Formats: sequence, C-alpha cells, structure tokens
Amino acid sequence: MASVSIRMDDALKQQTETVLEQLGLNMSTAFTMFAKAVVRENGISFLPLRADPFYSAENLAVLHKTIEEYETGRAALIPKTMEELRSME
Repeated sequence: MASVSIRMDDALKQQTETVLEQLGLNMSTAFTMFAKAVVRENGISFLPLRADPFYSAENLAVLHKTIEEYETGRAALIPKTMEELRSME
C-alpha cells in the first residue's frame, strides 16, 4: 500500500473534512475515490456526490429543538389538511 502526502491550506482541509464527514467519508477514502475515478475516466471528472443541506448541523439543531418542544408539550401545533400540505410543495 502506497502512502501519499499532500499539502493544502488549513482552512480548506477543515472545510473539506466537514463536508466529507457529512457524507460518511474520511479524507483518505475520498482521495482514493478521486484516484479511481481519474483512472476509470482517463481524466478528471468530478462525481455528482453532494451532502444534502437538509442534514446540516444547523437544520438538525432546529429539528431536535422542535422535537423536544413537541414531546414536552411546548410546541403549538398548527393542523393542516392534506390539500394544504400538497400545496406547500
């Protein structure tokens, strides 16, 4: 197994690790995926693999807070009909 060392800006490394963590990957696995894609495509082609912003830390915090408020009875429920819900799409 070969070892590869790369240099990059500290902030870029941290941002990359944050996105990869959301995808369930680490830096080594992501770069291996990149290398395999380069070989397979015989060039550089970026994969359409993206983190869903719905699962961002901010959205998850709001979701957990809302669940807690609902479970403790502090949330005000606003009933909607199925037609109202469908019109929101």
